[in-house]
Amino acid sequence: MSKKYEKLAQDIVEQLGGKDNITDAYHCQTRLRFKLADESKLNKDKLEVLDGVTKYINNAGVHQVVIGTHVKDVFEEVEKNIDVVSSNDSVSEKKGPVTAFIDFVSGTFQPVIPALSGAGMVKAVLALLVVFKVITNESQTYYMLNLFADGVFFFLPMILAYTVAQKLRCNPILAVSVAAMMMHPNWGALVTAGNPVHFFGVIPFKLASYTGSVIPIIIVIFCQSYVEKFLNRVIPKSVQLVFIPMLTFLIMGTLAFSILGPIGSIIGGYLGSFFTFLSVNASWVPAVLIGGFLPIMVIFGLHNGVAPLGVMQMAQLGHESIFGPGALVSNIAQATAVAVVAFRTKNKKTRQIATSGSITAYMGITEPALYGVNLPKRYPLIAAMIGGASGGLYAGLTNTHRFATGSSGLPAVLLYIGDDTMKYFWNIIIALIISAVVTAIVTYVLSFKFEKDEEVNEVPEIKPVILGDTHLNSPIPGTVIPLSEVKDEAFASEALGKGFAVEPSEGKVFSPFDGKVVALFPTKHAIGLVSNTGVEILIHVGLNTVELNGQYFDALVEANQEVKKGQLLLTFDRKKIQEAGYSTQVPVIVTNTPQYSSIETIAQGNVGKAEDVLVIVV
Repeated sequence: MSKKYEKLAQDIVEQLGGKDNITDAYHCQTRLRFKLADESKLNKDKLEVLDGVTKYINNAGVHQVVIGTHVKDVFEEVEKNIDVVSSNDSVSEKKGPVTAFIDFVSGTFQPVIPALSGAGMVKAVLALLVVFKVITNESQTYYMLNLFADGVFFFLPMILAYTVAQKLRCNPILAVSVAAMMMHPNWGALVTAGNPVHFFGVIPFKLASYTGSVIPIIIVIFCQSYVEKFLNRVIPKSVQLVFIPMLTFLIMGTLAFSILGPIGSIIGGYLGSFFTFLSVNASWVPAVLIGGFLPIMVIFGLHNGVAPLGVMQMAQLGHESIFGPGALVSNIAQATAVAVVAFRTKNKKTRQIATSGSITAYMGITEPALYGVNLPKRYPLIAAMIGGASGGLYAGLTNTHRFATGSSGLPAVLLYIGDDTMKYFWNIIIALIISAVVTAIVTYVLSFKFEKDEEVNEVPEIKPVILGDTHLNSPIPGTVIPLSEVKDEAFASEALGKGFAVEPSEGKVFSPFDGKVVALFPTKHAIGLVSNTGVEILIHVGLNTVELNGQYFDALVEANQEVKKGQLLLTFDRKKIQEAGYSTQVPVIVTNTPQYSSIETIAQGNVGKAEDVLVIVV
């Protein structure tokens, strides 16, 4: 979608001094924002005349390139031309502790999933070759195929070191190097020998093996991120290349073997005991909970915090039953529910969505089915949850587990072949049949109540928006001022469009017309609306308030929501915004100004939320 801005993005980066000169990049509602290493490399004059750049502004060291409301598309291309990771955290909502934890766990483990999945399928192929007596356990082929699959699990700490470092924004190469110390064969020899190790004859190094472990390396790299930040602050830039890696290795090597690694090893041991306890005493619990509630977890993103437990269990025990069986029966239940809807519905459009959604869901990708059919209709979602829990109950009671991690679609049944037995394979097949049959019956029965009998042959006509003459109310009570008096060049110069501004008398923003929310920035300081008559406006609360990261703002609507004239859209704390050093002027911009012959301000001074301020004529 953003390909047409590829050349513009390249030119912007070039005039900012090149990718090596950009230390941070993000965007707000209308402009790109950059931080530069050397401002002397900036070519301001050439930047401002680029076709697609409306204006350039330097505000407190933040270089702002005004683009317009399509800034997100331009930023997608800019990201491809720079090396820094965009600081989306600086323009996103503040995360609570639970959300932050899930985000960290997800960001750490999700990049590893393709490697684990590939290794898992190799394990499955290996198991099939043995079961059907194509090869034997003593053959060199078995030995090498096993090596192909086990490499990922053996060196998992090094892989996780890289992903943790990326998530925490420390040096991933140094992180992998520290993990390599912990997996060095010489350390393995010391552990095997069992002789106590004392660093400098004083510091004891606990004899623990870190091969294939998960928890120790996460703790080590978490601490390393803070050590690196400290070293970057105190060591002069001219010698950082030499001293930061050296000191990182010395500090983290000592901490890893003496304190952090042993702590992680102990925690990992407790996790292993917990997993063993579950598999022996309550094996049905995880499979039932995941099988029944996985769709809800997916909706709220909670599955990202649970799925890595399966990886940890795999690392500890060599098999996994926490997430895999429940996820598989749940996905097949969703696929079956949406397939029944495709069979029962009289709506041709719904049938088309349901048919394609069921195919992808059977392969393990449930989002089209979940968001396209099951969630909107609700009854197939309920049926799938009942069916998933039923299949999960059987899988749990039979202690069904998989021997490698991978996808959660029908091909994943091969992951349940292992330990020279087909027992778990047949158990997961039975669990899937139970899940599918129960789901199909419940969905079919409920469909008689919830599916309409009439056939819908045509998609409802979508009426085009027709531009027309209109009056625009002030969306916020206060004092109307001309745009030229706004303390921001981009707005004052009308580079983004004509309009007016308001010095607010209260912290409330109302809809000035009947229409729709077309954009709501994550920091809630700006909102884009389009009226039923075609007027597109941007309401920007305060100047540079994107830097507040959503603090002091609250949104009462969401993107794509229909709104009525006078409806409350946003609230904000004027006094606290001012105390934080930001102007509370509210520019109101008609972003499709070129489509109108004239836009005239007809009010000045104090106005209420229902008073006309602009006359817009086609």
